[in-house]
Amino acid sequence: MKKFFKFFGVLFLTVSALSLVACSSDDDPSDNDFFIGKYHGKITYTSDGENKSNDEGYVQVVKVGDKYNFIFSDGISDITGIEIEKDENTAIMVGSDESHYIRINANELKILFLKDGATWTADCSR
Repeated sequence: MKKFFKFFGVLFLTVSALSLVACSSDDDPSDNDFFIGKYHGKITYTSDGENKSNDEGYVQVVKVGDKYNFIFSDGISDITGIEIEKDENTAIMVGSDESHYIRINANELKILFLKDGATWTADCSR
């Protein structure tokens, strides 16, 4: 009987220790995909004379493997296969420059993306 209680005592301490480590307070939120979801706000798209704009549109952020897709409402073409670099509580697109800019955090999404003569913009929040 002593061995039985000793075994369960050790098991209890092990589980308790593991749960403390797993729920550590130094867990960096930037390691989590907290920015996946739907952001609402102003979105625009222009390409070859086609202009779409909606002050109450949305962008759905979806993770596929290690890349991200930005799915726009209102029939606007999606931006897909984007690599994201995480920095503290903000994620920034890898290779951001004057023609490709995506900045996202848990509350805001800002996009200025130019590709093949098309331009996407978004100024959205949750």
